[in-house]
Amino acid sequence: MIEPVGAELVYSKVDEIIDRYKEEKTPLMAILEDISQVYGYLPKDILERVSHKTGIPSSKIYGVATFYSFFETKPVGKYVIRICKNAPCHVLGATDVLETVTRELGVKEGETTKDGLFTLEVTSCLGVCGVAPAMMINDVTYGNLNTERIREIFALYR
Repeated sequence: MIEPVGAELVYSKVDEIIDRYKEEKTPLMAILEDISQVYGYLPKDILERVSHKTGIPSSKIYGVATFYSFFETKPVGKYVIRICKNAPCHVLGATDVLETVTRELGVKEGETTKDGLFTLEVTSCLGVCGVAPAMMINDVTYGNLNTERIREIFALYR
């Protein structure tokens, strides 16, 4: 058997993921999660392929992909930093946290460092108000942040 190349190889992987959930009543979230794990984000052409293969309208797929903050529709760094700016974090110093992270990484909100290591995002809530101000790096949450603690945390990822 000849192995598919280029786009065919990419689409065969997507098709494999879609087939995994063909018996599910509402498979979209699971499909998007798996695709995101494989590619690191949800490319537009892949979302179109999901629509084509599942019959789910592309507008619905794109709506889901852009609604949830844990889905990315553009390439991101190896580590995605999400800084909470909701009321408790804001009152307890989220602005200072954002300024420190921006200064330490040399990027603004929505940007990725030149080395592709970090992407900086702001979110409305991480659900850890008791340790505000807080941020997440990928799936790990850090609270009670200040400049020194942020530098220590970044040292773990560099």
